[in-house]
Amino acid sequence: TFYYFTRLCLEKVLVQCILQSRTLSGADAINALRPFYFAVHPDFFGQHPKEREVNENSLKRLNGYLENLQKPGFRSFKPTQLTFYVREREPNSSNVQESFSTSGFRAVSFTLHTRDLLSTVLDILNSCSLSTEHIQGLNVNSQPHKEAKSALNRPIKWDKTYYSFTGFKDPEEELEQAQRVETTLISWLDGNEATAVKKLKKSLPLRKELERLKLELSHQLQLSDIRWQRSWGIAHRCSQLHSLGRLVQQRPEVLKNVKGRTVVFTDRSGMSAAGHIMLGTMDVHHHWTKIFERLPNYYKLQKRLLFLEDRISQLLGGIQVIYIEELQPLLTLEEYYETLDNFYNKLCDSRLPFHPRSLRGLQMILESDRYAPSLHEFGHFTIPTVCDPATLQWFIFAKAQEARENLKRKQEMMITEKELIDTSTEKFSLDRLYKEPSVSSAQMIDCCKRLLEESLPYLQGMHLCVSHFYSVLQDGDLCIPWNWK
Repeated sequence: TFYYFTRLCLEKVLVQCILQSRTLSGADAINALRPFYFAVHPDFFGQHPKEREVNENSLKRLNGYLENLQKPGFRSFKPTQLTFYVREREPNSSNVQESFSTSGFRAVSFTLHTRDLLSTVLDILNSCSLSTEHIQGLNVNSQPHKEAKSALNRPIKWDKTYYSFTGFKDPEEELEQAQRVETTLISWLDGNEATAVKKLKKSLPLRKELERLKLELSHQLQLSDIRWQRSWGIAHRCSQLHSLGRLVQQRPEVLKNVKGRTVVFTDRSGMSAAGHIMLGTMDVHHHWTKIFERLPNYYKLQKRLLFLEDRISQLLGGIQVIYIEELQPLLTLEEYYETLDNFYNKLCDSRLPFHPRSLRGLQMILESDRYAPSLHEFGHFTIPTVCDPATLQWFIFAKAQEARENLKRKQEMMITEKELIDTSTEKFSLDRLYKEPSVSSAQMIDCCKRLLEESLPYLQGMHLCVSHFYSVLQDGDLCIPWNWK
């Protein structure tokens, strides 16, 4: 007994010494991850809404993981799978901030199961093929990645009989078991329901306040709707509505031209390509007031924009030019007008021989960051602004019939999706069932069909979001991947 007691004490002393030599502070971790943040930060994906949404969600979960690592005595770790869209590096740039391309990116998925900050940082950087050399400049024992990954919280590897005799858990065996067991919907809900319920209950008063403020302002200003571009928390949204409410009280005369419009809280102020009033959340009342004062001029520009869309449509055989908020970058009215104007002038110069109204009923969107035309599963053409006119003509003619079939299937799919959402909401007594913009209708339909085959009492009264990952949002919303197991 004395032998094992002595061995246990020795183990604790050695573990403490080794861990102290590998200590990485939270500030050091953030500094070490700078190249990673520059490669994945959502602000650099403004023209790619799907990839931006994925990175936003993954960063939330990563920040939660890093926060837990810094909590004293925290032991309950579960492997966390993350996916990021990582910008490609420019070959000849030494500056960290400027070394990433704004056009090319790749998807990277990895699972975190480390229990100290240093190993986690190394895991993230190596998974994204980013350099770890700068970590040597920090005051930590920067071991090779393989050693850091295997160290965990107990660098000493004891014989299996030691764990059998003492009753202590073998950390390597626990890790292997966690990696072998694939996360399932039932197991994940079982382990996270209590946390979600607690957060949801805490958010209920704020949710009611948000709904009250939204209805009050919509009625007062006769707005069509109030929306948010990004997944801000309930408290943040309430704060934004309170801010707008104060402006209404202070300067009611500047809001006389908003009747029938939609207000969108986003990253910058102006008017969007879809004709919505954008209020930048980082802007002060002075900036918002200027936007409201400019509304008459914006409305004039919008009329010119609609006329330009109609002229393009006439040149292309009646095909309708549309702007889809969920699939396209968030452009200002001025940016979108310039895009349309350049494309229109190009068409006028080429004089393509489209028969009038031959493509009536078809739809197209314009994108400036593509080089080849494509046909979306929903039936609209995605046309690059730099597309060669002859290539454009051939592609539209070749895909016209398929486009009509896709448009018809889109209508059927939208009806099916809504029916399945309503049925699932009713069966599981959900308070709300919704999806992220990056989840397609086909994926949502597949998810709901499989959900309806299950018995899930956990979901009663919950807010369920269909996403690409498992997570519990700060206000208690449950996020599940559409292709859950």
